Amino acid sequence: MAIRALCVTESADRPTIASFIGMREAGIDITVVCPSDHPNSRVLREAGVPTVDIRFPGNFDKASIAALRAELIRGRYHIMHTFNNKAVSNGLRACKGLPVKIVCYRGIVGAVGFLDPMSWMRYLNPRIDRIVCVADAIRRHFLQMRPAFLRMPPTRPVTIHKGHKLEWYDATPADLGQFVIPAGAFVVGCTANYRPRKGIDFLVEAIEVLPRDLPVHLLLVGNMDAAKLSRRIETSPVSKRIHRAGFRSDAPALSAACDVFCMPSTKREGLARSIIEAMAYRVPPVVTDSGGSPELVVDGVSGIVVPPRDAQAIADAIERLYRDPEQRRRMGDAARERIATDFRNEDTVRKTIALYVELVPDPD
Repeated sequence: MAIRALCVTESADRPTIASFIGMREAGIDITVVCPSDHPNSRVLREAGVPTVDIRFPGNFDKASIAALRAELIRGRYHIMHTFNNKAVSNGLRACKGLPVKIVCYRGIVGAVGFLDPMSWMRYLNPRIDRIVCVADAIRRHFLQMRPAFLRMPPTRPVTIHKGHKLEWYDATPADLGQFVIPAGAFVVGCTANYRPRKGIDFLVEAIEVLPRDLPVHLLLVGNMDAAKLSRRIETSPVSKRIHRAGFRSDAPALSAACDVFCMPSTKREGLARSIIEAMAYRVPPVVTDSGGSPELVVDGVSGIVVPPRDAQAIADAIERLYRDPEQRRRMGDAARERIATDFRNEDTVRKTIALYVELVPDPD
């Protein structure tokens, strides 16, 4: 008999949706809880994956908990797999007293602590059987938390990288002239939402300290309209070479048109999809030694890894790639091969199924 799994999400991305479909095709009896008006809900249904429309307006919503519990009982699920914070907190309550294994997904480092009551209602809850960490850095964080006597069992957090498929990345590189970037300009791209831990200010500083004979342009994609960043750019001596595209649905095509991609995170980075997208398009990445980024990039082979909070190191890496087009090409090719070989969606599906089988070796 097949393992019955209820996967609970609110806004699953393309790799996660592909994993759901892959597990269904491999024989897992999977149902996905997600809003019916989310575009990926239609994708799931068209692929033959049943969906249930349960929404979570808060961390502890009585109606949502009741609806989720009713579905768990109706489907006699062996596993509940949650994919965001509200799914975890509501799901734990919905599972009370039910013989269901609980698996949680965790995509960033940190933001969990023994002195935080909410953490015990989520990822530190002993009712959780496994935490799927999207990067080894996340797993290490759980196993190194202090005090040591409160740490979870070492078998609970497991690493399963989120895999991709190169066929997803076939868009024509965008025309960057729409951002008043001169044709033929050397462009460093960065896709993220502005927040302190993303280190965008260090990237802006890196562009400023580049040698004068390097007229490098910086393209910032995502929600980058914070007042602090606006003031920083407006007063920058290279402000005319810093361009903000805002949120874009074609962000991968913008990255594909850049010469280098940079993710200057200072802490807590998981396995940034924007880095993977750039690598899939043969754009060599410059990343900081933060969280899961070094797990994506082999330093000096498929990109360059620099220390966090070091604008000069970022500038040096950009200059290195600017002055050596052949090295840039080699690293871009190696970056794409890295995704093709080591971060495949098929491997995510295989490892997740193996985890399910470990938890439910004899489904009834």
